[in-house]
Amino acid sequence: MIRTLPNSPLYKISYRIYIIIFFIFLVMPLITIAVLAFNDSNFIALPWKGFTLDWFFANTDDRTGFFADDELIHSIFISLKTGFFMALLSTIVGTIAALLFEEEKFRFKGLLYFFAIAPLVIPGVILGISILLSSTYVGSYIEKHFGLDIEMLRPSFWLVVLGQFSFGATYVMLLVGARLKKFDRTLEEAALSLKATRLQAIWYITIPFLRPAIIGAFVVAFLISFSNFNTTIFLVGSDPTLPVDLYSRIKFSSTPVLNAVSFVIVLFITIIAFINLFISRKNR
Repeated sequence: MIRTLPNSPLYKISYRIYIIIFFIFLVMPLITIAVLAFNDSNFIALPWKGFTLDWFFANTDDRTGFFADDELIHSIFISLKTGFFMALLSTIVGTIAALLFEEEKFRFKGLLYFFAIAPLVIPGVILGISILLSSTYVGSYIEKHFGLDIEMLRPSFWLVVLGQFSFGATYVMLLVGARLKKFDRTLEEAALSLKATRLQAIWYITIPFLRPAIIGAFVVAFLISFSNFNTTIFLVGSDPTLPVDLYSRIKFSSTPVLNAVSFVIVLFITIIAFINLFISRKNR
């Protein structure tokens, strides 16, 4: 809706109703999870049977709360560690890629850019299977001919990081590249005319301008890694991430502790999003 143009009352009412329904559709599942996380029932759904904190803190034979479940806590730690390393690697490589693709004399830029964004259009399941088969083949070849057993090339923590990095770097490249298009190149040219090297111009001029986008891209990559399932499930080893652990639990049994976990995750992501928003506005 263009507010500067005249609109009929029916159009304005319809527009507001649409916005309300849209946000209800987005928020209602989160509200449902938040409510059921405190439901005093052994089942994951309604009806409401009273308020309780058992699904967070209980440690009895009948109920084991979220914070008393060592396996869940461990899987969250694995997800946090995976997300950090994946986001760090993706931010470094994605930022460098964004800088390279803005160079006019970069050879084969169109073809390489196509390959760079390909992970976004390839289904995560296909991506996970492809990475698993490729790493297994390379690992077997190296072990057979050189006698080296490289842990990174078999299902493990680092293979998950590399698998998620394959698409995480693309998100970072696009986010940083979008801000880079607003950059005034004459600032770099001025620095170069003052005898600064190309690396110094990028480090002291370009990177400070890109800092809000780099921070935001790091947060986005971390959240994508933390919630990724369809690629991770093929690459995970003996230490599952949280989404994989929850999937393995819900296949056989489901208790409201899953609602408690979901509530904590939603709260955690919301806090990170607000921090990122606050930092972005402060930088502006």
